[in-house]
Parts: sequence; C-alpha cells; structure tokens
Amino acid sequence: MSGLTRPRLLVLLLALPALTLLLLALAAALVYPNLPDLEELTDYRPKQPLRVYTADGVQIGEFGAERRRFLPLEQIPQPMQDALLAIEDHEFHTHGGISYTGILRAVVGNLTSMSRKGGGSTLTQQLARDFYLTKKKLYSRKFIELLLTLKIESQLSKGQILELYMNQIYLGQRAYGFEAAARIYFGKSLKELSIAETAMLAGLPQNPIYANPVVNFSRAQRRQFVVLGRMHELGQINEAQLAAAKAEKLHIRSPQDPRLHAEFVAEMARQQVHAQYGDEAYTLGLNVYTTLNSREQAAAYRGLRLSLMEHERRKPWRGPEAQVDLPAGAAERDAVITKVLAEHPDQDDLRAAVVTEAGPTKVLASLQSGEDIVISGEGLRSVQSALSAKAKPELRIRPGAIIRVLRGAPGKADARSAWAITQQPEAEGALVALEPGSGRVRALVGGFDFARNQFNHASSAWRQPGSSFKPILYSAALEQGLTPASVIDDAPISIGDWEPKNSDDRYDGPITLRQALARSKNMVSIRLLQQIGAPAARAWAGHFGLDVDKQPDNLTLALGSGAVTPMQMASAYAVFANGGYRLKPLLIERIVDAKGQVLFAAEADTPSEDRRAIPARNAFITASLLQEVTRSGTAARASAQLKRGDIYGKTGTTNDAVDAWFAGFHPSLVAVVWMGYDQPRSLGERESGGGLALPAWIELMSEALRGTPVQELPPVPGVTMLDGDWVYEDEPAAEPMAGAASAP
Repeated sequence: MSGLTRPRLLVLLLALPALTLLLLALAAALVYPNLPDLEELTDYRPKQPLRVYTADGVQIGEFGAERRRFLPLEQIPQPMQDALLAIEDHEFHTHGGISYTGILRAVVGNLTSMSRKGGGSTLTQQLARDFYLTKKKLYSRKFIELLLTLKIESQLSKGQILELYMNQIYLGQRAYGFEAAARIYFGKSLKELSIAETAMLAGLPQNPIYANPVVNFSRAQRRQFVVLGRMHELGQINEAQLAAAKAEKLHIRSPQDPRLHAEFVAEMARQQVHAQYGDEAYTLGLNVYTTLNSREQAAAYRGLRLSLMEHERRKPWRGPEAQVDLPAGAAERDAVITKVLAEHPDQDDLRAAVVTEAGPTKVLASLQSGEDIVISGEGLRSVQSALSAKAKPELRIRPGAIIRVLRGAPGKADARSAWAITQQPEAEGALVALEPGSGRVRALVGGFDFARNQFNHASSAWRQPGSSFKPILYSAALEQGLTPASVIDDAPISIGDWEPKNSDDRYDGPITLRQALARSKNMVSIRLLQQIGAPAARAWAGHFGLDVDKQPDNLTLALGSGAVTPMQMASAYAVFANGGYRLKPLLIERIVDAKGQVLFAAEADTPSEDRRAIPARNAFITASLLQEVTRSGTAARASAQLKRGDIYGKTGTTNDAVDAWFAGFHPSLVAVVWMGYDQPRSLGERESGGGLALPAWIELMSEALRGTPVQELPPVPGVTMLDGDWVYEDEPAAEPMAGAASAP
C-alpha cells in the first residue's frame, strides 16, 4: 500500500471530512463578508410596467419588458401560497433556508447520474439565485448561493421571503410574479382562481419557458397534476377536490377572448407619459387613467369595424392573401399551417385560415387556434365564382389558400353563427367622441386594426371634410345677417373653368338656408361664400380650432376642400353643442404611481367667457339647422333609427366619394366618424357619408344614449321665433342675396 499502513489510512479517511468542513468554513469566512448586501431585497422596488386604463378602470394597455403586479403577502390567497410550497418547498416554514434532505437527495442523484442536475433548492435559494447569481450549474456558484441563502434567512422573515419570491419569480409570457401570471394566462386575479388554475400556476417556476399552458398545454397539465397530487398528499385538498380539479377544463386566455380594444388611445397615452418620464415610465409601475368610457369605446370600435367590413363586402373578391403547398402527411401539414398563419395573424374577430378542402358548396379550413371549420351556404356567397375550376388562378380558392373568415357581425361574434369568407378592408376609418362641456374624450378609434396599421387616423389624418364643413360656413352667414329663413337660389354656377355640381345633380331653385343645409346643396354654399368672402370664412373656421392655413382661400372652401383631422372636427362640433365654447380635448385624467399616490391630475376645460368661440345665439341657431339635417335631410336615418329627436349632425362626402364623414352630437356627447383610403381614391360611385360613416355613429350613440331621456338644446337669450323659425331678436331678417328669389 505504498508505505501506508491500514491504521494510517483509516485515520486519513476519518480526517478527510473534518478537513473538508474546515476548508469550507475557512472559505465561508473569507466569502461571507464580501457577499452583496441585501438592500435590493429589504428595499424591494420591482420593475413594474406602465399600465393604461379607462376612466372606469378597464385596462387597455401595458408597456414594459416585465409584466408584474406586486401584491403584499396578505393579499395573496392562501391556496396559492399552499400550492406553491407543496411543490417547491413544503418544509419552507421549518428549515433555516437550506433543506439538508433535499441536498442529500440531489448529491446522490448527481453522483449516480455523473452529471450536475441540481435539485433540492429551497425557495430562499431560488430567490438568492434569481436576485444575485446566474443559473449556470457550477459548484462554486452553489456554494455562494448557500451562503447567500443563510444571510437572507438571517435578515428577512419567512413572510418577507415568500412575498418577494411570489412577486419576483419568472413564470413565462413575460409574467413576473403570480398575480401577473394569473391575469396573463387566465384573465383573472389570483383571488378569482380555482384550485385547478392555482395548481397550474404553481407548476410554472420549475420550467416557465417550455411548460407554460400557452406554449405547451399538455406539458403544463402534466405538471399541474403533479402539484395537485402533492397538495393531496399534504392534506391541502381532499379526494373530491383532487378529482374535480383534474377534471376541470381550463380556459387559457387567447387573442380571441373578448377584450376592450383601445390600442390607439393606449399608444397616445404611452407617448405622452414617455415624453415626461423617459424610459423609466416602463419600470415605475405608473397607472395612467384616461377619460374613456369602456362601454362607449367598445361600441365605437364595433361600429367602425362593422361599417368598414360592410363597405368591403360590396367590393369584388381580390383573391386569397397567399397560397402555400400543403404536404400529404398530417404532422407536416399541421406544421406548415402553423407557420404560415403566424405570418398572417388574426385581426380580432377577422380570422386568418388555411383552406384544406374546397368545392362549389363547401370549404374546409384550419384556424391559428388549431380549430377546423366548415364554410357553406351563405358563407360562400361573396366568393362563389372563386370556387369554380374556371376561376382565374389569382382569384381561385383551393387547398393551401390563405383566406379571411368571420363568424357573425364584426364585433358581435356569435359562436352559433355560421362562418363566412370575407377579406381585409382596404379602406381605413376613425371615430372620436367627446363630452362637449368638458372636452373629455369618451371614445377614440384610430383605424381598423392597430396591429395592421399603427397610424392614428383620429388625431393625425388630414382629410377634406366635404359637406361636414358647411355648418361652419352657415354659422358665419348668421353673423352676416342671414337667418335660417333666408332664401338662396339653388341653381347651377359656372365660374371660369369651374362648374361645380350638387351631389345628386338636382337643383331646387330658390330655397331657404334651413332646407339647403338639410339637403346639402353645394350651390347654396358657394353663393353663401361669395357673400361672406373666403378670408372671413377662413378666419371664422379658426374660431372652431381648425387650422386656417389648411383652408383654401377660394370658393372651393364652400365644399370643404380644406384639411382637418377627425379630432379637430369633433372639437369644432362641440362648439355648437356646448353653447359656443371652444374647449381643449382631454385624454389623460390622472397618473398614479405604484403606491397609489397621484402624480398628475388634469383639470378639464369648462365653458367660460375666455373660452368663447362664437356667440351662444349663433351656436343655438346653427344647431337647430343641424337638427333639421337629422330629421328631414341627408341624415334622417339617425333620428329614425335612434327613435329620438335630440340628435344634431351633418353628413360629408367629398368629390368622387374620396372621404366620407358624419359629424354630429347629442347635448351630452359629440362624435365624428371618417372613412377613406390612406392613399386617397374613391370609396365607390354610390358611397356617401350617410351610407358609410353614419351607421358607425348610430352604433355608438345607441349605446351611449341608452337610458338617457330626450334632451333638446333649450333656446338661449338673444333668439326669438319669427314666422316659424329662429332669428336673432335684435336684428331684422336679412334681405335676399343678389340673384336670389323671394320665398314663395
């Protein structure tokens, strides 16, 4: 034995463990003083994202790399705590941070497998690793981890450690902490979760990237069953609860779940907050409360999408979005379908699908969710010719075609409705609704789909207002001494090479201003502008907040050939609704920090004389003209469908129907709808503001005015009724304009 006697060898073997312990103790003595201090834990300031809410508390946006919702331990339900400890560290409350049985089990496992698989980590060890160390499986790291664990246990209580862990740990899908994970995976808070849902969350810390229910539900469910088994072994749930939890069908939140769409508003809020706070806005846990009303926002989104989809339905079929070759094997086919649909994402209820079978009477297709659907009957009506073998190759629907399908009306998807083939709208739109008495924005939709096109048409699209500009011109005419009963000749006009026409190419001869606006007579508007003068009319438009420099200094101004944004038009029409005051639109009501402290609180504008844009009597009489439009004119559909008379507004359609508008109000809410193509072109020969934009406005108002009593604008001082119409009481009726005939 090379000089070693048996007794000496025995002494050496007995001394080796003691020597090892001595060396470890010396190493610990050297390393422990140099361990990082625990200020990051004792003064825990987690990165929390910027969140944006409606005025009534519905979340509409979240911005930040880490999705986290900090909850004090006392607000984390006990079942969630129990489930986590059952699977991760059931001796947590009794050990000193290190589970020696767990370490022994891990060492034996590592030695027998000849690899460092780890294992045996307590929650405190995991916390130390998460805050201070890497996850590389090195023995040196493990030693430092143990020392850190002992330090944490010596300075923090068990409650503090558990609270930190349950708010800090990564759980997949950018979720940090269990409250954030509950909302991301299930759309609920922790206190709303069932035992089955709680167990699935508790199973995530071991492998949150690959075993979360979004990535691999079956793997996540297997882990969930392990958690439930441990809970049962520890007496946390009984046999009946175990069986019920295993049988419960879980619904994992997906893009198809109903949610409030206000992405354009969330982005507007993000930009404003980032401009003030910089990149810290995404980590401070700021909560931004907008002025939106969630019920009205949902109706605005639904109404605009419905109008755009209905417009698209009248357009010819343009063919599938793309075409792929489908392999014969089922597994290979599924892989191809999954890949191609990832490149053609769903647009809310407008779903992308890959055709798997196609015939004249039936089409089979697969959705991104994996669901296979059947389309037949009315669902094929718009594409019937594309199902023929004689169809042009670029139009034909055959296996491998990528199409769009819809179930029910846009925004009103009904699981009982049949599927129909449709196509993405090429036209865009915007809707803005605000309170006329405060400027608070109650609903805003900046386009058909934010994921497809982030350009905010509500705030940034400069478009010709067409006839929706006319009320501003008529308002200017009232200040020139005209009245609703003044008579103007609706006869053709020729000015040099310019020969404008009425939209219907019909001319009524002598007609009152009230009748002319109700019927949107272009010739009357041009003659009004001739009397007022373009410079005066442009200046008057400035009173309403329109950009004077963007309004032409010629007679085409009478037909709305300038440029406005939908937001500007909403503010302009609010002047008529609120008695003549120009109020600034307000979107962000307040900003609150992560601790609930109010950092910013906005003060909405209120009607006051320093905000006056036009005289109250002018606003009232112009509003009465707008009421006539909705009662007997181009927007009579509004009063008829809403079944109320306190509706005011004006349609607008530009030359060749390039832009379609409806701008109108109830005394409690102003709303403007615009539709058009980003690259301006005709919406269609027979399209108009009344046919395209008005239905979306009605959809919003149907919801906003539900339960609201009729509330017509009351007469104001300075107006009186004369011969059946309103006039300024201190001014006589204006004489007919030159070239106009007297009223019969």
